[in-house]
Amino acid sequence: MAALAETAPGSIREFTMTNPFTLLIETLGRSRQRQYWALQTIGWSGYLFFLVAQAWANDGGDPVHTLYALVSTLTGMLLSMGMHRVFKDTWDHAPIARAVSTVIAVGIATGLWAGWKFYVYLQIYPPKGHKDISILAEYLYWYSYSFFILLSWAGLYYGIKYYQMMKEEHENGLRIAAMAHQTQLKMLRYQLNPHFLFNTLNAISTLIMDHKADTANRMVSELSHFLRYSLDNDPMQKVSLAQEVEAMKLYLDIEKVRFEERLELDIQLDDAARKARIPSLLLQPLVENAIKYAVALSESGGAIRLQARVFADELLMEISDDGPGIPNLDQVMASAQGVGLNNTRERLRVIYGDNHSCKFTNLEPHGLRVSIRIPFEV
Repeated sequence: MAALAETAPGSIREFTMTNPFTLLIETLGRSRQRQYWALQTIGWSGYLFFLVAQAWANDGGDPVHTLYALVSTLTGMLLSMGMHRVFKDTWDHAPIARAVSTVIAVGIATGLWAGWKFYVYLQIYPPKGHKDISILAEYLYWYSYSFFILLSWAGLYYGIKYYQMMKEEHENGLRIAAMAHQTQLKMLRYQLNPHFLFNTLNAISTLIMDHKADTANRMVSELSHFLRYSLDNDPMQKVSLAQEVEAMKLYLDIEKVRFEERLELDIQLDDAARKARIPSLLLQPLVENAIKYAVALSESGGAIRLQARVFADELLMEISDDGPGIPNLDQVMASAQGVGLNNTRERLRVIYGDNHSCKFTNLEPHGLRVSIRIPFEV
């Protein structure tokens, strides 16, 4: 009997060997069938190897015992397939009902498996001199370690099942969060165009009322170029700072029709900063704000300065003007006023989280400076 003793420690060692196989789920593709058969093959091959190795260690490799090991493995695998069917059919049941059905399925499968193995063993190794040993007690011994093996198989099955379920829920959560993030970002981005469009159409209307048809026509043409650029660029994508400046110039071409020589622009970009990636049309509302408060309110016009450089793997940008600044700046930024400025801060928060800064500062003796720090990306 010792030649065939599949002791509990041996079963524990078998379960320990198969436990790391959960790591193979990632590499077996998304096919549940392929994952199931791969794990079945690996697990039961390990069980077969254990029995054969035990036979070689105890009996020097008895061919009859090797045959028994093969029959035992195939029978166990077939019974585990039946258990798998029961587990799948009861997966959607209440937890208590599922637990009860699992224990019953394991108990029945164990009874069949232990009975079959015990019968085959008695055919191979007749009792000879062991007639005084209770057949029932011997069968219960076989049943106990067989039950442990199949219960371990059930535990491994449910462990993998719950792992897959948690992984799917995590991926669904990430997809939902990404969709919400994209929706929020697009809404923030598309708030800019109506705001800017209202101001521009209002200016065109004023030009028409003043009988400046040629100027109004040129402004409509510039507006179409800017809107085409805006529509052609996905708000979820980033562009280089050089491209963003070109888009800003499209916007300024529209404003120059209104202000002519009253609008001055000074752009200073480091070579490295030109290649940096930033959210598309990030600077347009800031320039629009500068024009609204620094240029439009002054008879002599005003100047807008854009500076950008790379320092410590971060892109540092500053947009400043020589206007009157914003009185009660903190209150304005905390309220619903200043749509463009608040929109810029919100876009940066959505895209970069805590890995950015956006500060608005009134300058002395007058003017406003917007300082933006974001990760340097190329």
